[in-house]
Amino acid sequence: MKVISYNLRKHRAAAELAGLVERHGADVLCLQEADTTDIPDELNGLRLAGSTRNNRLGLAVYYRDNTFRAVDVRSLALKKSLHDRVLKPAEERMLGVRLHDIDHGHELIVASFHAAPLTALNRLRRHQIRTALEELSALGDGLPTLMVGDYNYPVFKENLGQKVREHGYELSLSDARTYTRYRFSRGHYDFATSIGFEIERVHTLPQGRSDHLPILVTARVAARRAAA
Repeated sequence: MKVISYNLRKHRAAAELAGLVERHGADVLCLQEADTTDIPDELNGLRLAGSTRNNRLGLAVYYRDNTFRAVDVRSLALKKSLHDRVLKPAEERMLGVRLHDIDHGHELIVASFHAAPLTALNRLRRHQIRTALEELSALGDGLPTLMVGDYNYPVFKENLGQKVREHGYELSLSDARTYTRYRFSRGHYDFATSIGFEIERVHTLPQGRSDHLPILVTARVAARRAAA
């Protein structure tokens, strides 16, 4: 399964999506900072599973409809930072989709996630990540789960990885940095968090009109999960 995650930078990179899907053969597309009133229902063989509605700039998840069937969709408002309370850029910061794999018969969960900005503390972002993963577990307890997106966590990633492992998940970084706008804050921002998946690679794709570079996650359901 190939999953692309892309922060569109206030929807500026939306015109690149069809080309990205076609070029990399994406099965799932997870978006952040998308104008959800201006995205298509279908995109180069991908169908819109759902999008957030209460955000100025929101989340969306697409899936390949000849491979998967959407079973359930759930969005979640997470603990707010001061930035969220004052400027109100995002009410919902996680959008999860439960998918049925048509050919293999098993189910899995894929989610798009956007953490609070750098003005917030890492402690708040860790709380948001933990809450999002707990909610995804409720969407399908025991199902393979992959959450991708903009984690806004450029430093102390080792600590974050340890915290994530304590909850049974693995944190996967891409092979090159994913944010380039400001010299002092360049680095890895866009991650994948997973359980029940074998992550083969997380590859940073070339930069487009966004200050974030898209990432391409290549993953497969772990053998023991698929057998179950």
